[in-house]
Amino acid sequence: MKKMGYCLFCFIVLNLMGISMQAFGSKPSEQTVSVQEQLAHLEASSGGQLGVAAIDTGNNQRIQYRANEYFPMGCTSKVIGVAAILKKSMKNSQLLQERVMYKKNDLTNWTPITEKHLTDGMTVAELCEAAISYSDNTAMNLLTKKLGGPAGLNTFARSIQDKHFKLDHWWPDEALSSPESREDESTPAAMEASLHKLILGNVLASSQREMLITWLKNNVTGDSRIRAGVPKGWVVGDKTGSGFHYGTTNDIAVIWPPKCAPIIVTIFYSGNKKEAPKREDIIASATRILINAYAHTNLCIRKNL
Repeated sequence: MKKMGYCLFCFIVLNLMGISMQAFGSKPSEQTVSVQEQLAHLEASSGGQLGVAAIDTGNNQRIQYRANEYFPMGCTSKVIGVAAILKKSMKNSQLLQERVMYKKNDLTNWTPITEKHLTDGMTVAELCEAAISYSDNTAMNLLTKKLGGPAGLNTFARSIQDKHFKLDHWWPDEALSSPESREDESTPAAMEASLHKLILGNVLASSQREMLITWLKNNVTGDSRIRAGVPKGWVVGDKTGSGFHYGTTNDIAVIWPPKCAPIIVTIFYSGNKKEAPKREDIIASATRILINAYAHTNLCIRKNL
């Protein structure tokens, strides 16, 4: 009876501390109920649907929530497009230095970098940087032409065993997709797996991989999303995505806690109504839930909180 009372006492104390006993020593495929409940509560408060897929590569602990459901991708799809260009450059050493000329009527709705170079054009490498670090739509369209259109991105995705990535339109029309349209979509799990392969796998050669990592780290559009949910001093490389309707607010990222293995994260969000607002706060909040959960199973992460 004394032993039973002691165990009950420990259980109560751990729960008061906000620690799930299952989180410690759990297998990679297992998830704590508390994480699922927190994500479900966050989703319920958001007025929409939340999709999460994450992996702590230090111990292969996965956290998933609606991870195999389809969501509009928004501009997170640009990572696949730029990676496809980088892959081509592995066989064509001159590709990234090739200068692309374009005209004013090539400009789209979001052109923070390309609009400055109508007279001198931009190299393919510069277009890649603009597409990732600044989400420049014209830059991505010019790169997509070199891939044979949106179908070229789908072909590259299939080559890295991503069966769920589906791009149907050029930019910015891809941002018109809705949760019901089944266009320009993917699943959180598929996007997380693809980002994992591109950043930590051998799909790209080291020089191409480092370029992609640098552009992701230099992204200027994600300060209020995943980056807002990690502790100060952690390094994040991310690519955001948004939609014109349904408040679509996405972010995919690689997170480097100091002196720890990286965490790969995909968070997709879409509202239930066409006029729903974007919810960057939901992305940041979901990130905090993930980081706190991983701190329970990874001492290195816990030491950095």
